[in-house]
Amino acid sequence: MQPDVSTDFLIIGAGFAGCVIGERLAAAGWKCVVVDRREHVGGNAYDETDAAGVLVHRYGPHYFRTNSPRVVDYLSRFTEWHAVDYTIKSFTRGRYWSFPVNLNTFEEYLGRSSSPEEFAGWLGRLRVPVNDPQNSEEIILAQVGREFYELFFENYTLKQWRRHPRDLDASVCGRIPLRTNRDDRYLAENFQALPKHGFAAMFGRMLEASPGLELHLGVDFQEARKRWPCRHLIYTGALDEYFAYRYGPLPYRSLRFEAESFSAEQLVGRRAVAGKSGYWQPVMQVNFPDMEVPYTRIVEMKHATGQTVDATTIIREYPKDWQRGGEPYYPVPAPDARVAYRRYATLAETEPNVSFVGRLATYRYYNMDQVIGMALAEAEKLILRYGSQSSRNIV
Repeated sequence: MQPDVSTDFLIIGAGFAGCVIGERLAAAGWKCVVVDRREHVGGNAYDETDAAGVLVHRYGPHYFRTNSPRVVDYLSRFTEWHAVDYTIKSFTRGRYWSFPVNLNTFEEYLGRSSSPEEFAGWLGRLRVPVNDPQNSEEIILAQVGREFYELFFENYTLKQWRRHPRDLDASVCGRIPLRTNRDDRYLAENFQALPKHGFAAMFGRMLEASPGLELHLGVDFQEARKRWPCRHLIYTGALDEYFAYRYGPLPYRSLRFEAESFSAEQLVGRRAVAGKSGYWQPVMQVNFPDMEVPYTRIVEMKHATGQTVDATTIIREYPKDWQRGGEPYYPVPAPDARVAYRRYATLAETEPNVSFVGRLATYRYYNMDQVIGMALAEAEKLILRYGSQSSRNIV
């Protein structure tokens, strides 16, 4: 007997994972319903133009980058691109430093010019020998030694995660590159760009390309399950929430954002700091490792988006206690968190008609392109399982 369903696929969450899977399945001819508890698409990647006319990322900066031509080709169906070299600095000891650590950082530390050879030799003397780094403290000590670890990493990580680097997986700080040349780009991937007209516009085109897809905003998970019985559920939210916190809540890193806009007149006095007119700070992102500063970083997305508006907006990012109403932004990559997650993962394996996809649903600290790749793979698997209802070619 066929199940009594009103739709083929119910997709919980309208971020990257949900929208990509929804678009692919709808293109295969299936009836899909995508819901999100928020009043907009895009999840944490949502951007919008604020009252000052500045395109801002509401939930923190999303620096798209990838080494996957497949991911770029797929997204390029729905957006043009604005190439960006993401550049950040660290502000500590009363000054700006080049970051990630590179030859410029070393010269700033010395107060004189240097060479890649001298820098490499200095690192070789200061590195702490760790053959198999097991945590973020060990991996950074093994890369740059204690001086730069304490200057740039230790307190910043403690502020961000509310855990000491030694209590976090090596992958947390190990993501950050170290270079002995003058390459001061934050990221190393081959493709680094932002959607030309913003993430929200890209998501809008993605959903518009899918006539078999319905979008419902402001609808939570429990209400959606009642309203749209389905053949298969795709869940991209927090895994512990799906199981009603049966084993207690999983730990997350949460954030609070504080935006402030400035007119062209207000920015005149900042030119000496920013290095050019129309900006508040010298680069897109400035990290603040010092513990006495309550925020972890200030982001000025206008540096990256290429907008020509006279005003600008900065967003200060503060750590927030996720246990006291904080949004679960980042799963915590730590041994105790993995143990807690495995209990929920075992439960997830007993749900044959549910796909758990994305950062929160799989409790992994993924980049955007990794989530997109996961969503494309899951859509292909579901099309193989259920077939295609469309004569259109599914690439």
